[in-house]
Amino acid sequence: MKSLLIIGGILFVCIGLALGQNAGGPAPAPRALLDQYCVTCHNQKLKTAGLALDQMDPSNPAQNTEAWEKVVRKLRAGVMPPQGMPRPNPSSYEALTVSLETALDRAAETKPKLPAPGVHRMNRTEYANAIREILGLDIDPTVYLPADDTSYGFDNVVSGLQMSPALVEGYVTAASKVSRLALGRDTAPGRRIYYAREDYSQEEHVEGLPFGTRGGILAHHYFPADGEYIISWVPIRNTVGTLYGGDSENEQVELTIDGERVKLYQVGKDIPLTANVQADKNEVRVSVKGGQHAVGVAFIANTYIPHVFLNRSYRRSILDDNPIDGIMQTPQVSRITIQGPVNGLPAQDTPSRKKILICSPTTPREEPACAKTILSTLARRAYRRPLTSKDTETLLNFYRSGRESGNFEDGIERGLQFILAHPEFVFRSETAPANVKPGELYRISDLELASRLSFFLWSNGPDDELINLAGQGKLRDPKVLEQQVRRMLADPRSQELVKNFAGQWLGLRTLQSQTPEGTVYPDFDDNLRQAMRTEAEMFFESILREDRSVSELLTADYTFVNERLAAHYGIPNVYGTQFRRVKLEGPLDVRRGLLGKGSVQLVTSNSDRTSPVLRGKWVLENILGTHPPDPPPNVPPLKPNPTAGAQTMRQRMDRLLSGKL
Repeated sequence: MKSLLIIGGILFVCIGLALGQNAGGPAPAPRALLDQYCVTCHNQKLKTAGLALDQMDPSNPAQNTEAWEKVVRKLRAGVMPPQGMPRPNPSSYEALTVSLETALDRAAETKPKLPAPGVHRMNRTEYANAIREILGLDIDPTVYLPADDTSYGFDNVVSGLQMSPALVEGYVTAASKVSRLALGRDTAPGRRIYYAREDYSQEEHVEGLPFGTRGGILAHHYFPADGEYIISWVPIRNTVGTLYGGDSENEQVELTIDGERVKLYQVGKDIPLTANVQADKNEVRVSVKGGQHAVGVAFIANTYIPHVFLNRSYRRSILDDNPIDGIMQTPQVSRITIQGPVNGLPAQDTPSRKKILICSPTTPREEPACAKTILSTLARRAYRRPLTSKDTETLLNFYRSGRESGNFEDGIERGLQFILAHPEFVFRSETAPANVKPGELYRISDLELASRLSFFLWSNGPDDELINLAGQGKLRDPKVLEQQVRRMLADPRSQELVKNFAGQWLGLRTLQSQTPEGTVYPDFDDNLRQAMRTEAEMFFESILREDRSVSELLTADYTFVNERLAAHYGIPNVYGTQFRRVKLEGPLDVRRGLLGKGSVQLVTSNSDRTSPVLRGKWVLENILGTHPPDPPPNVPPLKPNPTAGAQTMRQRMDRLLSGKL
């Protein structure tokens, strides 16, 4: 909150929201300013916006902190007094705001209002990260759990993480399926399809696919067991079955697993130029060991260009059966399907099995001790605390119930199911000490602090080092705490802070649903969309890791681009798919800070034009931390105008507000 207010203050100064002339002498007292400029509307009689400022004491905001916080947000956003009403001069305006902030901070230090301890459910992202950390297994949480609700724009706020019968069933089912998958015991055939987005251009090399290829799809697929799998792929065809790309008989398509070629297809021979769409069966049956593998289908890069597309105008290579001249058509991959295993056998050599089975009993007598070691190690990480003897005995009881009806691994699987369905894994909770009175301050335990740290910085549970320090009561030491925070930020797992916090704060998660009108913006494709997202994430990460001023979120004179994004921005001499840091100067000054980033501009625009209203609302909510008032009734839409191309958006908005449009 404080960082948002700081940013708000910067914008307040930069864009001159506070009108009026500087006056000499000391600023008027807060009470006098409120009476002169605010009480006219916000009084006991009118109570505009639910505020009666004539009944509130600005020198003692502790009596009504929520209302005064609301006042400060409006002041920092520069939206009060509203446009057209008298305002104090800038120095008095700033003095009033600082006075209220200082009084609120002092009141919070004297008598802080802390939320009562609650129960915090893991969201889908945290669940998947925890499974990866504990079991060494990458899963798609959307397969097992329903979507999380959001609160205040985030999906990790307690108030939005409600529990429902569907979620209970989802976590229990996931515990069973994930346990079998992690131990390589899921031999039932399955089917997974990986699609390319409709606006994904396949002209450039895709990172992760073999060099010397272009386009295609790279699917990171988890093969649950050892056995044969059927892998097939389908090219894009139009509605009558003609291969997208037309005159492309020189094209070759390569199917690879972990970069090794499995099969090479020839367009025009193995892949007919015209065919029944349902008849495309580019199948291959291949033996694959269980575990994570990269399956790729890509075109062999060549210098051949169909003669009808020599006059290429746009970078985008696919657009709804090509209704615009200048869109270069070449063959494209539509989807990859992976089925199997066929006659599968339990996997024996996967990263997850190695992480789980840390000992191997050679005789039945050794099994209980080994089971205790395995399950207690897993439970300690899952429960995020040292185990008690009761915890260990419960785990062994579940192991015994599975062992009685099967073998050693059956017992481990039963114990693992119990761990993954246990409330202390799915939820994290904080409890007040028994001797603490209601409303009284107390120090949370070191283990609770460890969980707070790890879920904030990593979206995951604490690792062994953090649990060890917390268990020893050392984490509360300020020096140890600082050392751990710096260690955690330097760890690659802190990338989750960038993806999840910045992704939700800046609205980057909504980029996937933002699709500019293709006939208006024929150069826009999914490649550019993903480049915009990467740019914003790398920019936010640079501010964080380089410990830069928060003000540089709005003013920094650098950004990160690859060739695709550089071409969009008009930055010369940038080639390839790798991102690199570039300085913004001259005409590129408009790209400074967050507001110059293509991703932010995209999520605050309509499909066919920019939107000052959406962008202004985004600035108020995401930067200044305040919600704009509801729009006035009966505001007409911005009508299409054949002469609009000769007008700026500001001119069109002025005409709308004046009633001329």
